[in-house]
Amino acid sequence: MCALIFHFLLLNIPLLLASLIHPRCYWRMKMKEDKDQDLGENCFFFLQPASEAIGREHWNKYLNKFTTPESQRFAFALAFSMDEINRNPGLLPNVSLNDSIGFGCKTLPQFTRHMRIVVKKVLPNYDCTRKPICAVLLTGTSWETTATIQTFMNLFVSYQVFLLTFGPFHPVLSDHEQYPLLYQMAPNDISLALAMVSFILYFRWNWVGLVYSDNDQGMQFLSYLRREMEKNTVCFAFVNMIPVNMELYMSRAEVYYNQITTSSTNVVIIYGNIESTLALSIRRLESLGIKRIWMTTSQWDDAITKRDDTLDSFHGTLTFAHHHPDISGFKNFVQTVNPIKYSDKYLASLEWMGFNCEALAPNCNTMKNCSSNATLQWPMKHTFDMAFSGSSYDIYNAVYAFAHAFHEWFFHLIIQQKMRTWKSHNHLCFKLYDILRNIHFTNPAGDRVNMNQREKLQRKTDIFSISNWQQGLGIKLKIGSFSPYFPHGQQLHLSADMMEWATGSTKILPSVCSADCGPGFRKFWKEGMATCCFECSPCPQNEISNETNVDQCVMCPEEQYANPEQNHCVDKAVVFLSYEDPLGMALALIALCFTAFTAVGLGVFVKHHDTPIVKANNKTLSYLLLISLMSCFLCSLLFLGRPNTATCILQQITFGIVFTVAVSTVLAKTITVVLAFKLTGTRRRMKYILISGVPNYIIPICSLFPVILCAIWLGSSPPFVDIDAHSEYGHIIIVCNKGSVTAFYSVLGYLACLAMGSFTVAFLARNLPDAFNEAKYLTFSMLVFCSVWVSFIPVYHSTKGMVMVAVEIFSILASSAGMLGCIFVPKFYIILLRPKRNSIQNIRKKS
Repeated sequence: MCALIFHFLLLNIPLLLASLIHPRCYWRMKMKEDKDQDLGENCFFFLQPASEAIGREHWNKYLNKFTTPESQRFAFALAFSMDEINRNPGLLPNVSLNDSIGFGCKTLPQFTRHMRIVVKKVLPNYDCTRKPICAVLLTGTSWETTATIQTFMNLFVSYQVFLLTFGPFHPVLSDHEQYPLLYQMAPNDISLALAMVSFILYFRWNWVGLVYSDNDQGMQFLSYLRREMEKNTVCFAFVNMIPVNMELYMSRAEVYYNQITTSSTNVVIIYGNIESTLALSIRRLESLGIKRIWMTTSQWDDAITKRDDTLDSFHGTLTFAHHHPDISGFKNFVQTVNPIKYSDKYLASLEWMGFNCEALAPNCNTMKNCSSNATLQWPMKHTFDMAFSGSSYDIYNAVYAFAHAFHEWFFHLIIQQKMRTWKSHNHLCFKLYDILRNIHFTNPAGDRVNMNQREKLQRKTDIFSISNWQQGLGIKLKIGSFSPYFPHGQQLHLSADMMEWATGSTKILPSVCSADCGPGFRKFWKEGMATCCFECSPCPQNEISNETNVDQCVMCPEEQYANPEQNHCVDKAVVFLSYEDPLGMALALIALCFTAFTAVGLGVFVKHHDTPIVKANNKTLSYLLLISLMSCFLCSLLFLGRPNTATCILQQITFGIVFTVAVSTVLAKTITVVLAFKLTGTRRRMKYILISGVPNYIIPICSLFPVILCAIWLGSSPPFVDIDAHSEYGHIIIVCNKGSVTAFYSVLGYLACLAMGSFTVAFLARNLPDAFNEAKYLTFSMLVFCSVWVSFIPVYHSTKGMVMVAVEIFSILASSAGMLGCIFVPKFYIILLRPKRNSIQNIRKKS
C-alpha cells in the first residue's frame, strides 16, 4: 500500500504543479430544460467483442439513437472510448468492441421488456448447444435500476454478464456477496467530504448548513461529513433531509425553506441527485433570491447552468469533483462523426469546453467585471477541447478496463488451450470477470486505473467556481484541489489569484456561529449550545488571553499583572511605604513633631527640676518615661523606607523593648503614688525606702521578660524581608514579615498585661489627696493605650500591604501620644502657663 501511495504522489506532483502554473477554465452554453426527458430514464450499454471492423458511419448511426443531452454525453464517451481502442493495434488486435444490442436510455420497465425480447431472440434458455456469451453491461446513474438488473440477469444462466456502473458510488452496491458480478467505477465520496471540510477550515468557517437527499447515499455522505466536522469543531447550523417522496416533501417544504432563510450561516452544502425532490427544493430557494455560498458536487453543474440569470442567487457556486485528466481528441472524434450536427455551439451545450484561463484576461479583470466582449462571439473565435464529465470519465475507464481484461483473458485462452465445452466456457467467463476485478493499467490520459477495490486509492478532488454570464454563457474556474494522500496541512491547495478573479474580492464572507472572542476574553458555553457556539466573557482578574477564541485565560506570573485590556502581562511596580510617599511623609512628620515636642518637654522638666510639680512625681521616672516615649516615636521611623533584614529585626525588637520600658515606667510611677499615701505614721521610714527602691527594680524586672522573648524570637523565627504581590493590584509591596506571629502577639499581650496592671493600680489611687496627684492622668493614659492596641488588632488584620504598615505606625504614634498627652501635657501647662500654681506657698495655702 505504501508503495502505491508513493507511486500515486510521484504521478500527481507534476500534474499539481502544472495546474498551478497553467490554471484551467471551462465555458459552456446555458442549456434549456428538457421537458420531454423522462427523469426515470437510465442508460445501458452492452459491451461485446466483435470480429468485424467498425467505421465512422456506424458511430454516426449509433449516436443518432440518443436524443436527450444526458444520453448523448454518455453515448459520446462510450463511442469515443471504443473507437480509440479499436484503432489501437496494441490492444485487442483483430477484435473490435461494440455496443451490440444498443439498449440506449430507457426506464427500468422498458429495459426489462427489451431485455426479455433480446434474450429470447438471441439466446433461448433451452438451447444447450449454444455457448454462453461473456459480456459487460454498463448501467447508468440509478442504483435501484442497477440492483434490479443484476437480479434480472441472474435468471438467465446462459448469459454471463458482468455489470459496471458509471453512476455515483452507492454503498448498497458495494456488497459483493449480494452483487458478485457488479463493480462500481465511481469512487466513493469520502474524499469530497474531506475536501469540503478542509475548504471550510481554510476560511475558518465553523457554522454550515446541509441539504441532502434522504437515501443511502445521502446518509453515508452525512456520516463522512459529520465525522470530519466533529474532528475539527465544525457544526451544522441545520440539516435538511429532503424526502424522496414528493407528497412527503411538499408537506414539509415550508419548514425546510424557513430553516435556511432564518439560519445565520452563510455556507450551505448540497448533496444528492439532481433528478429528485432535492432539485425542486433548490429551485425554490433560487426563486426566493436567497444569497449563500453554495458548496455542492459536480452532479449539479447542469442544474446551475440551466437556470435564468434573473434568479442568479447561486453566483459563485463552489463545486467539488473527483479529479480526472482532460482527454485529448474527444471533440475531434464527435465532430468527425457528424460535423454538421455536432457544431461547437451544439457541443458546448452538452459538455464543458476547456481552455487556459489566460485567454480570458484581455476581456475580464475579474469574473464579476467582464467587458462586453465576453459574449458568445468570444468563445467562437477560439478552439477548445470538450471536457469529460465525471460519469463520462467512468465510462471511458470502464471500456478500457474491459478491453485490457479481455486482452489478457484472450491470451490466457491461447496459452492454456482449454477445451471449449459448456462447463469450461462458463468457467472461463468467471475467469474473465476475475481478471477484470483485479486488473490495473494506465489509460491514454496518463491516469493510473486500479480495479482492485482493496488497492484502490481515493481520487484527488478538484474545486471549481461556477458563474453565469450574460447571453447564456457559463464559466467554470478551477480554483484549487485536495489531495488526500499528501501530508496533513498540505492536502488543500488553493490559488489565491484564481479565487480573487472568480469572486472579485480577496475577502470571503464569514460563516461562524459566534463572533470571535478577541484578546482579553475567553469562550464559555451555556447548556444546550453547540460546540461551535459560545459567548465571550472577560478574563478574570489578573488573567489574560492574547489570542482569539481561547477556552481558558492564563494567570499572570506573581511578579506581573494583567493590563487593563487583559491581553498581556505587565511587570508589577515594586513599592513600599517610603518617605516620598504622601502617607509615609505625613507619618514621618508626625513622628518627628512628637519627638521634638517630647524633647522640649524633657528640657522643660530638666530646667524646672527643683519645682514642686517635678519633684512630686519622681523626676527620675519622669525623665525615663519621656526618653522612652521619644524612643517610641522614633521607632516608628524604622517602619518607613525600603525594608531590609536589619530594619525588619529592629522594628519588632525596638518596639517590644521601648514600649515595655515606657509602660513599666508608668507602672512604677503608679506604685510610687500608692505607696506615698498608704505608708504613713511609723512606716514613714519604710515609705522612703520603697519610694527610692521600687523604681530601680520594677523597670528592669518588667523589661527582662520581653528581652528574653525577643531573644527566643530571633533564635527561632526572626523577622525577614517578604513581598506581597496580591494586596495591591499591579504592585509588589516589600514588607517585613514578622516571622513568628506568636512571638509578636506575645509581646503585645505582655504589654497589655502591664498596661492593665498600671490602669488598675492608678484607678484605685485616683482619689488620693495631693496637690499634684497624677494617678488620674496615669489612669487615662493607660485607658488610651489599651484602647489603641485593642482597636489595632481587628484593623491590622483587615488591611493589607502598605496600609497594614501604616496602621502599625499609627498605633505606635497614637499610643505614645496618648501617654504623653495624658501624663505630661497638664504638667507642661502648669509649668509654663501657670507658674504660680507650681510653688510651695501655693501648695501650703491650699493645704
